[in-house]
Amino acid sequence: MTYVLYGDRGSGSAPIEMALAEIGARAELCSVPLATDAQLAAEYRRINPMGRIPTLILPDGTVVTETIAILLTLADRHPEADLLPPPADSARAVALRWMVLAGAEGYPHVTRYDYPSRFSGHPSHADAIRDRAQEMYRELWRLVEAEAGLNGDPARPYLLGERFTVADIYLAVLSRWLKGASWLPEACPRLAALGRAVAARPAIAPVWARHFG
Repeated sequence: MTYVLYGDRGSGSAPIEMALAEIGARAELCSVPLATDAQLAAEYRRINPMGRIPTLILPDGTVVTETIAILLTLADRHPEADLLPPPADSARAVALRWMVLAGAEGYPHVTRYDYPSRFSGHPSHADAIRDRAQEMYRELWRLVEAEAGLNGDPARPYLLGERFTVADIYLAVLSRWLKGASWLPEACPRLAALGRAVAARPAIAPVWARHFG
């Protein structure tokens, strides 16, 4: 069974690659460099019409896009990896709550920061758009730090305490964006501890190092 993952270093494909590593699934990695806008090329848009990464091709040829959808698909396809609690477990709802909040609220700020020209036709507005996007992104992570129940305990660093899930991968990766690696340790120490715990997992460590150094 082989998956095909389209993505780029440090992008939304990173949590997918980390989840695949945790599962122990084989994956062919196809580079789509954002720096050259390769995601907008016609050839790639035939796979993902939105022109975004990541895209995962399942072994049966099914195309799955959107990071959260891909992570949930992998968790459901590989229950032996125990990457999410079962549907009847309230802990699953907790994990999904914070995953969806991070994605739905966070990604728009990342888009504004990366592509300010999409939000104003005046070049002089770009810096202000970026600055406000970064401020709002940091406000989101302060909220997660305060409300998600993280405690920073090295023995229980994850969103669900001792239990590791794909939600931890997702939060760890997204919280590093927009210069989070330098800002987070002091401002959100419990989120930073979660990120360190994810990065140290044996299966994930080499993937994390390749994406984030």
